[in-house]
Amino acid sequence: MGHGRFGRLAFLTVTAGVLVSCAQARDGADGEQIALFTKNQTNPYFQSIRLGADDAARQMGVEIVHYVPTRPDSIPDQMSQIEDAIIKRPDAVVFIPVDFQAMVPGVGQMNAAGIPVVNLTDRAAGGDFVSWVGCDDRTLGLNAGRYLLERMNGRGNVIILEGVGGSANSKARVGGFLQAIEEAPGVTLVASQPGNFQRLQALQVTENLLQAYPEIDGVMAANDSMALGAIEALDAANRQALVVGINGTKEAVDAIKAGKLVASTDCNGFVQGCIGAMVAIRHIRDLPVPAEFQFPQPVIDSTNYGDLDLPDEQRSCPSWESVAGSLATSPAGGG
Repeated sequence: MGHGRFGRLAFLTVTAGVLVSCAQARDGADGEQIALFTKNQTNPYFQSIRLGADDAARQMGVEIVHYVPTRPDSIPDQMSQIEDAIIKRPDAVVFIPVDFQAMVPGVGQMNAAGIPVVNLTDRAAGGDFVSWVGCDDRTLGLNAGRYLLERMNGRGNVIILEGVGGSANSKARVGGFLQAIEEAPGVTLVASQPGNFQRLQALQVTENLLQAYPEIDGVMAANDSMALGAIEALDAANRQALVVGINGTKEAVDAIKAGKLVASTDCNGFVQGCIGAMVAIRHIRDLPVPAEFQFPQPVIDSTNYGDLDLPDEQRSCPSWESVAGSLATSPAGGG
């Protein structure tokens, strides 16, 4: 399961018949509720996570409540929403911190209230968690970077579009990019600037860098949204460069199909949402869960995008049994 296309097939080729049984399963709910915290409404990756969690909740007959900051990636907004969740007392929380350090006190408040918390995607710097579910961000960056530089034949000028300054996942992904560049002595890094994981900001940053540097051969973007923003800027300037992103979103797949995006590394948001919700629900039902789920990080390009070429709304979560053994990286815990 941890190897390339086989893993994605097991996740994503679930028949529509399962969707029917998911809807029927909700009738057996006993008032259980989980809450999912994501960072913003602007990044399609978090929408994928929400849709995956929704589907898992339907399958398992549980109500799910979404908390999304009014202002993208707002620490005060997420803290306020944590306080609201504590008052409403869901049975468990699936939590993506908008800032891995700043949200530690919020995790502590949920811990003190006795609400089990599953940490999804971005590892929080502190707090007690049932499980962590996500990808190794440095490996995502390293795989994407190596792929790009191989396509560039190990020569040329590159720029890096970073995520939110100081965020753990941006730092790790950029670290992977930098390692790939160090391995290619014929490649020069001419600029590395934050685009805050946002498409519009990445477009604007790339526009400025294109004006400053007449030769840019490659772009390493720390997520797919920024990669697509960079492509927009390149098209507008009538310039060409190879671009890679991270997350394997449907919009990235569409760009790969169109020949605009060279590749993306797959960190499947839909299935992460599925597994994060499943872990939380299994925990409140006193069923065992692993301490960690770490997803594979294959490169998605024009040769293998087919498994991801499906809107999230048409996907259905895999069964727990089909993924638990192959993705678990730590001994069973929780429950």
